Amino acid sequence: MTSNTDFQNQVYQFVGKVPGGKVTTYGEVAYLIQNSKIKNQNYNSKVQINPRFLPRLVGFCLHQNKDPKVPCHRVVDRNGRLAPNFAFDGAKEQKRRLEAEGVKFVDEMHVDLAKSLWQGKS
Repeated sequence: MTSNTDFQNQVYQFVGKVPGGKVTTYGEVAYLIQNSKIKNQNYNSKVQINPRFLPRLVGFCLHQNKDPKVPCHRVVDRNGRLAPNFAFDGAKEQKRRLEAEGVKFVDEMHVDLAKSLWQGKS
């Protein structure tokens, strides 16, 4: 069994802070991680990743997650679109979980970001 990378652990940590009834975006998670590393002066990775790729990397990490305590269903794309490849029953399961928490939708595949977006502030 392989262990998580530092970046994966940070993704899971940030996603774990998203409160029920709210969602965040892959880009927001990437932004928060990148800024926390810069603020804490511990961004000493030898690998430079194009910042435009970081939201996709966040999505990849969430797709790899095996911990049911990490609320991956609370992360959507920048347009509020659900993940078509969400675990179990795809976007249908992600929507079911979000609706159970009170998240509002504008259509079958898009969360109402104006009402439900959480941007890392408690």
